[in-house]
Amino acid sequence: MKIKLDENLPASLTPILQQHGHDVHTVPEEQLSGRPDAEIWQTVSVEGRFLITQDLDFSDTRQFAPGTHAGLLLVRLREPGAHALLEAISTVAAEIADWGGCFVVLTENKIRVKRP
Repeated sequence: MKIKLDENLPASLTPILQQHGHDVHTVPEEQLSGRPDAEIWQTVSVEGRFLITQDLDFSDTRQFAPGTHAGLLLVRLREPGAHALLEAISTVAAEIADWGGCFVVLTENKIRVKRP
């Protein structure tokens, strides 16, 4: 799966995701940090990448309807420190390949997948 990590996620996720066969780009690597969400989304869309983010601006399923994009994982942890993010995303890294086109919300307690 082609993935884009938003700037609000630790870059240390890159090798973890790559171990599962994912092609990972990050917002900071591409000098997109601080850019408007619309610009990030345009880049993700053009590249056909699955976006992983914590940004609630990407939480509207009407705007980001399943099937209209390559996929989106919104991570919503109560305590989103680097260690918790690494642990949470590591546990689902293998499943991401099955979420193409889906809108996914990941919390400490569950995974909600909205499929196209």
